[in-house]
Amino acid sequence: MNNSSLLRAFFVGRAIAEVVYEQVEAGVTEALSELGKFDAEQRENLRNFVDDVMERAAREEEIAMQSRSATATPGTTVVDFAGTPSSDLQATIDDLRAEIAELRSQLQLYRSRSEQP
Repeated sequence: MNNSSLLRAFFVGRAIAEVVYEQVEAGVTEALSELGKFDAEQRENLRNFVDDVMERAAREEEIAMQSRSATATPGTTVVDFAGTPSSDLQATIDDLRAEIAELRSQLQLYRSRSEQP
């Protein structure tokens, strides 16, 4: 090989390296750009999800508080969502147990009537 062939091979190799470097750089830049977009979208989706959950929880809490205040009788203390104990907590539990017992007996009565021909 002569000097001009070696010189030409050097410049061809150098050009190949530069083109490959530019293509790799463009690919990495594009990949990082897409990763940044994906990250931003996921953060936005997460923020929207949290906002939706918090709005729904606030609505449900408001509805529950309205129904609790509507059913509270004068002189009774209702347990709040912060966990403050009620003076009539045991009475509320006893009432719920009585309602459950009544429902069970009604269910048994219904079942016994539906089993009869």
